[in-house]
Amino acid sequence: MASERPNGAETTARTALLDAAERLMLSDGYAAVTSRRVAAEADVNPGLVYYYFGPMDSLLIEVFRRRATRMLERQAEALASKQPLWALWDLIRDQTSTALNLEFLALGNHRKAVKAELKAFSVRFRRMQFDGLSKVLTEHGVDTRLWPPEAVMLLMDGVSRFLLEEHDYGLDLGHTQTVGVVERLIRQLEGPRRMRRRQTRR
Repeated sequence: MASERPNGAETTARTALLDAAERLMLSDGYAAVTSRRVAAEADVNPGLVYYYFGPMDSLLIEVFRRRATRMLERQAEALASKQPLWALWDLIRDQTSTALNLEFLALGNHRKAVKAELKAFSVRFRRMQFDGLSKVLTEHGVDTRLWPPEAVMLLMDGVSRFLLEEHDYGLDLGHTQTVGVVERLIRQLEGPRRMRRRQTRR
């Protein structure tokens, strides 16, 4: 087994394998992520997949954890920004990770270990949202009995996901108006957006 503290070469090889697995998931779907294909994509010996990660589920979980860590960092930055409501709204509407997230959701339906990892991350991610949003709403003098942060967060997230799903099959009736309502409410609390909205991509 590899040491608990990999050296530079081991880190490079591990990163190459994680990058390769992620690229394959995005291009061909999770079913394409086999040890041979990952190794070929990373241009390394297939045995290194098992050497560094063991079972394929472990490799896939590491790919997910790496992306999840980035999402937690971005969310923490959004909640700590000068306009956290705008930043949080823009973050949940960012489509950068959508394709990969959908692959992991599909994979979780077939792999119990992956499903457990998805759930554990989702709980941690949402708790951060609830705690941060509770603080923000309180600072703005919002009555959190009438506007529970949990409900506000799920409404924002739910609206974003639903609009994305409809957009994917070409339906956008009412989307502009719905976004306008959400952003009007945010504007009432934080004023006009002062930061540049991050460009989204698929």
